[in-house]
Amino acid sequence: MIAKMKKTVIAASRGQKDELLSSLRDLGVMHITDMISKSQSLDALEKERAEYDRVLQTLKERGGKKAKGGRTIAGDEFLSVHSSLVSMLAEEESLNGLLISLRNERERIFPFGEFDPEELSSLSEDGINIRIYLGNAKDEEALRADTGLQFIPVRYSGKGAAIALISGSIPEGSSFTEFRLPKKSLAQIDKEILEGENRLKEISAKVSEAAVYVPSYEAFLKRKDESITFERVSESVEGDDIIYLTGYIPEDDASAFKAYAKEHSLAYILSDPDDEDNPPTKIIYKGIVRIVKPVFDILGTVPGYREYDISSYFLVFFSLFFAMIIGDAGYGIIFILIGLYMQHKAKKCSDLNMLIYVVGAATVIWGAVTGTWFGSETVLYKLPFLQKLVIPSIANYPEVFGLDATYTQNMLMKFCFILGAVQLSLGRIINIIRKAREKDLSLLAELGWLIDVILLYFLALNLVIGEPCSIPVIAGGVGLGFVLVCVFSAQGPGIPFITGLKQGLAGFFTTFLDTISCFSNLMSYIRLFAVGMASLAIAQSFNNMGAGMQGPMFVIGIAVIVLGHVLNLVMGLLSVVVHGVRLNLLEFSGSLGMEWAGYNYEPFRKTVQDKSANNS
Repeated sequence: MIAKMKKTVIAASRGQKDELLSSLRDLGVMHITDMISKSQSLDALEKERAEYDRVLQTLKERGGKKAKGGRTIAGDEFLSVHSSLVSMLAEEESLNGLLISLRNERERIFPFGEFDPEELSSLSEDGINIRIYLGNAKDEEALRADTGLQFIPVRYSGKGAAIALISGSIPEGSSFTEFRLPKKSLAQIDKEILEGENRLKEISAKVSEAAVYVPSYEAFLKRKDESITFERVSESVEGDDIIYLTGYIPEDDASAFKAYAKEHSLAYILSDPDDEDNPPTKIIYKGIVRIVKPVFDILGTVPGYREYDISSYFLVFFSLFFAMIIGDAGYGIIFILIGLYMQHKAKKCSDLNMLIYVVGAATVIWGAVTGTWFGSETVLYKLPFLQKLVIPSIANYPEVFGLDATYTQNMLMKFCFILGAVQLSLGRIINIIRKAREKDLSLLAELGWLIDVILLYFLALNLVIGEPCSIPVIAGGVGLGFVLVCVFSAQGPGIPFITGLKQGLAGFFTTFLDTISCFSNLMSYIRLFAVGMASLAIAQSFNNMGAGMQGPMFVIGIAVIVLGHVLNLVMGLLSVVVHGVRLNLLEFSGSLGMEWAGYNYEPFRKTVQDKSANNS
């Protein structure tokens, strides 16, 4: 459920600022609103944090297994290690740039072979100014005819020719251009490259060894994040002689907050949020429903404060949709085994583990009732007891039970539409119950939508699988629902009936489009059937490919089957995200009128233990 919030203003004298912030953080229940995100001090803290995080990421990348363990250091020892790492990484960056420059220079002068640039410089000091030119070999013959030039050929293994010009100047139009003389010989460059590479290896080894300090960096960054949050709150304090902070606290924590304010002699105001306010959302997960939290965390979806907590409904329908999309009992067993392995590695059963067990078990059940075990019909024939678990009317291998494939496919599609009608109707019923409690006349508009959903379900069955229905009755019922929506959708507490009627009728065209959208939402549940059948077809294809490889190819055939099922399983998981999650977060949530416009309740509180304080 979504916890009720109290709007809070707390005030103190300017001299109590530090005490107020420290004690408020220790209390850890107030969500501060309108926190400053930009200031000179914050920029400095963020820049400092980024430097430590850069080193941490480098240690994780290069440390391998060392980054997963290690020992914790703090205080001056930690700062000394960090300073050393920053220095080595800066040297490494500089060396990499230098090596690139040296290698480029080596490549440039390599065709001339080994020579000493200092000897050429000494000749220049003696008045012999020798310049090296590169050009086309054919142009060299033309230069020989020029009596004003004195040059000698130079050994050059690259393309073209090289000359050493002693006197004169190269005529215009010649392909020969002056070659910039190096400052170092080839031997010197090779020596520096070798020394640089050796130093890089040395630095790399030291950085890799330093990965044992990853836990220290992680602890330090947590402390640094806490300092940044404290600074943000400090910058957000308003007022001159009297300072104040605004925010929200959960209603259940109001008593603790009052006791805290009394103990510290602080003034405060607690009130219910106004309609214009936008409090944070704190979802309280109870019982088994908490296992769905990892899904919402991954998706990053948060309901608005005044919206619904659909966690329990999401868990039920998501598990069923997951099972229908994956569709194979064998795959369900794999998920359960993965969950057991994760639990064994972590030595505890997390919420994610429990979610994997639930969706895995649901997949096993769905695969069993449809007779699907690794996409193989042979399994049903070889293990007759599995046939007793199958519901023949929705079996994926109907010929085993003497049924027609068209019939079973129609029944599967009908089941998908039933799910759609149930879930969309549930959304409208929840709205009706809520509005009835609030004595909101717009509940009749929700009743109109409920009528539309039910009747459009029968229309969908008629259009898709040919079930007979009375078109006039459906048209009349949908028309009635349409009228109810137009007349009552804009009604509400405190709104005159005529005013609401005018607003509802003004949205006539929008309501018409929403009615069409209601039908398309219902039709979209057939994706459960389509994706499930596609997954089955892929599994069968790989089974057939592998089974066709006999004799010496048998091992390859097994590999094809295994890789095929792995690929199919991964594609199935992607389909769950695309389709299974969508039906809950768009179609179902849309029927509830949810926009997922909320943000998480994040109280101002301590995030690390005091023992790590010396890391900051």
